Amino acid sequence: MKIAEFIKRIRLRTWIIGGAVAVVVIGGGATWAALSFSSSSAQAQTAPGSMSVAASLQTLEKTVDATGTLAPAVDEDVDFAVAGTVTAVNVTAGTTVTAGDVLATVDTLTVQADLLAAQATLATAQATLASAQADDDGTDASAAQIAADEAAVAVAQSAADKAAAAVSGATLTAPVSGLVTAVNLAVGDTVSGSAGSGSGGGSGADGSDSGTSAQFTIVGTDAWQVSLTVGETDVPNVASGDQVELSTDDGTSFFGTVDSVGLLPSTTSGAAAYPVTVTVTGSPEGLHDGVSVTAKIVYERRTDVLTVPAAAVTTGEDGTTSVTVVDADGAETTKSVTVGETVGTLTEITDGLAEGDLVKVTVFTPSGDGSGGTGTDRGATTGQFPGGGTLPEGVVPGQGFTGPLPGGAVTGG
Repeated sequence: MKIAEFIKRIRLRTWIIGGAVAVVVIGGGATWAALSFSSSSAQAQTAPGSMSVAASLQTLEKTVDATGTLAPAVDEDVDFAVAGTVTAVNVTAGTTVTAGDVLATVDTLTVQADLLAAQATLATAQATLASAQADDDGTDASAAQIAADEAAVAVAQSAADKAAAAVSGATLTAPVSGLVTAVNLAVGDTVSGSAGSGSGGGSGADGSDSGTSAQFTIVGTDAWQVSLTVGETDVPNVASGDQVELSTDDGTSFFGTVDSVGLLPSTTSGAAAYPVTVTVTGSPEGLHDGVSVTAKIVYERRTDVLTVPAAAVTTGEDGTTSVTVVDADGAETTKSVTVGETVGTLTEITDGLAEGDLVKVTVFTPSGDGSGGTGTDRGATTGQFPGGGTLPEGVVPGQGFTGPLPGGAVTGG
């Protein structure tokens, strides 16, 4: 009975050890298969392929990249240029106005009196000049008197013109069309002919101090501009009139033209940056004040340029360039070409090819996603053997067996 139990134990132990060894061998084999397979897959991924691409006419652009901020092109502060007491305020914040609309008025008693006095002075000067001209006897004294009287008339005329302008200035009108965003003025306020109120500093209609704010602010909603900064190495390429491709963070795309390029840079961390103002063209919708904008300033554009993919062009040790031309039957011929500029992935061909000629392009197409390819390429990341079937549980392609072995067996020492 003891001998039979001993034999059973020996057999059981032998099976466990044998099974563990078998698992180790299988695990090692799986690791080798995965590594070998992974190596084959890597070769397949880097094996070059080719395709034929027709030489075509393209538009080539050279651009300068920049970032900036969007703002309304119209942002006007409007104030009375004459002194007086406010008698009427015709708009509130949020009112849309057109150029010429009346914003407010001040009393005209003083300016009207000044105008009448200036006109009287002018009339007197003109009468004096007329009398001197009538009494002209051709002497030097008469000529001098006439010259003096003419100067007096000119001075009186200038004073009368200013007085008339003051009367007109008693009615404040909108210089531009847009949306009134601030009104810092109320009936009864005294203005002194500048941005502030007169003595006593009357408060504006919104409770703010009109002595420190513009009396009216008008912002346009149908015209926009972008303020950009361009580095010192790029600014020589930028000029007024250049087209600009613009976009916001939310994907809104629109266009503009360079309006001005600043002559004085700002310096940050030792790098000079120049201000560039861009006027937005058209009437794009969805634009907002203060939004960040990405810009591409197009400083050179050439149309109908014959191009091929840059990968199709080969440069020899002697500096000559060539392409492989593919005919209708698939035959390949190496042909010398003259190249121009390379912009992005396209190379300009100035001689040696015609539009529509097919050229060979060598490409490297990575697979390894388990969804395509043939032979050893298939299943590179799905845990499959090249000939079919799946790897044992716990075997990771390229890493071997990562899980616990049956019966508590271990690999290695």
